[in-house]
Amino acid sequence: MLHPSHISEDRAPAIDAHLAAKDRVAALNARYRHFGTSSLLEAVLSRGLFDRIAMVSSFGAESAVLLHLITQIDRDLPVLFIDTALLFEETLTYQQDLAEHLGLTNVQVIRATDRTVEAVDPYGALRFSNPDACCDLRKAQPLESALNGYDAWITGRKRHQARTRLDLGYFNLDEGSARIKINPLIDWTAARLEAHLATHALPRHPLVAKGYPSIGCAPCTTRVAKGEDPRAGRWRGLGKTECGLHTPRGDAT
Repeated sequence: MLHPSHISEDRAPAIDAHLAAKDRVAALNARYRHFGTSSLLEAVLSRGLFDRIAMVSSFGAESAVLLHLITQIDRDLPVLFIDTALLFEETLTYQQDLAEHLGLTNVQVIRATDRTVEAVDPYGALRFSNPDACCDLRKAQPLESALNGYDAWITGRKRHQARTRLDLGYFNLDEGSARIKINPLIDWTAARLEAHLATHALPRHPLVAKGYPSIGCAPCTTRVAKGEDPRAGRWRGLGKTECGLHTPRGDAT
């Protein structure tokens, strides 16, 4: 067993890196808080702010907007797509169609290994007993592995989506690491997203027209009735609002 002082010494570099990244997030938010989305993306992707950067996309209901904005700057940016093996067939088809339409050249499909899934969820029933653990197994863990070596990643989160996102800045820290998350669409409203989709004639996810304004895994996503919150169909009745990609890993077990 390590002496407590040894544990502290071992953890010191990680703690120092985390604190330095926290200070950097504050500085970046102060510097870029008045930038619009396109100007922010140009700065992030063209000015060497980060050594290695990727985008993570669900290819969901609104994903075409941010992907389209990124292709105006860098079509070769790594785009990580997590295939949980529980997605709608429509999402898998849409991912391929949208990537081809936009000319994306570096979409990387991320999956948990068959061996890992077989060991933890051999019957595919984990989503019933522990949906947080299911999200961790099929989403958070594979993404954490895929992001190894990247110092930043771009998300499509918006403040209006959930109460847990109301305080989002353009930059925030990936909890538990020194990696930085970039959120270019924080102040985009549903109306602005819709206008961008229409103006640029971007392909729509086919399930949106069928009553799915927010789309995740098929077993955990239901149609949303008129007047309901757009994310009401995600993990309906469970009081769950996040899949675990944007919470500390320890919270997703």
